[in-house]
Amino acid sequence: MAYRLLALDIDDTLLKSNFRLTKETKEAIDYVKEKGVYITLATGRAFLSARKIAKTLKLPAPFLITHEGAFLAADVKEPIFERRISADTVYQIVDILENYHCHFRLFHEKYVIANKTRQKNQLIGRMQMQLTDPLFYPVYYVESPSHRLIDQPLSVLNIKVHFWNKREKEDAFDELQETVKGIKLVSNKEGALSITHENASKALALQYLGSQLGISPDEMVAVGADIRDKDMIQLAGLGVAIGDAPEIVKDSANWITRSNDQNGVGYMVKEVFRKQLRVDNHVRELR
Repeated sequence: MAYRLLALDIDDTLLKSNFRLTKETKEAIDYVKEKGVYITLATGRAFLSARKIAKTLKLPAPFLITHEGAFLAADVKEPIFERRISADTVYQIVDILENYHCHFRLFHEKYVIANKTRQKNQLIGRMQMQLTDPLFYPVYYVESPSHRLIDQPLSVLNIKVHFWNKREKEDAFDELQETVKGIKLVSNKEGALSITHENASKALALQYLGSQLGISPDEMVAVGADIRDKDMIQLAGLGVAIGDAPEIVKDSANWITRSNDQNGVGYMVKEVFRKQLRVDNHVRELR
């Protein structure tokens, strides 16, 4: 099987734990490009943040899967696939979250609305480093986001929430799940909660991208490290899990590579693409 598309998660996969790209990883991406393989990034990051990584890798105007699969575009103004949380649902979610001690961010494709919090916690800084860059992706801190949403309704692509109390997170999760329709909730052990449209996923966005490019799932390699990558890994002809991914992600993969800090993407590329000849990847022009 000749693989024609490579989809890569960014955090904990493409980047090291310090959020840096290694020389080995850049060389591996160049090697795949020389094989004629189409490369996309499939990430929970915002589009503008992912595009910065794509430019660093010198990817030729790729369509990027961002916001946990809710936004697929080559230009932030011209998405070809999106699954938004409606303005009414966003208000309903925020109205619930404001009853809990948490920090939340509403991700529009061009900016973020966040609640102000007095909690001094390094995880907020880590969240900002990982998901936004104030230099090109503005973050507006608001005393009462629900009041702002009454005056300025907003449809968003995803919502990120951090809790400092495990019990509060569980209570909020249960209330959101019982009360709000049409959303998907993903929780992790570090106190984070991710909220998207119920039909937003990296797998659906990747499948749509493939259909537009004339590339079947069997001709794809997808690499990820998180539970939100599981469906994408299962969809691809070759699903690859990073070495320190959760067991449920590893179990869904065809192949397990090294960890991101052990150059897992570079190692995978050498093993998988070494014997593959250059493909004539005459993909369709997307409009």
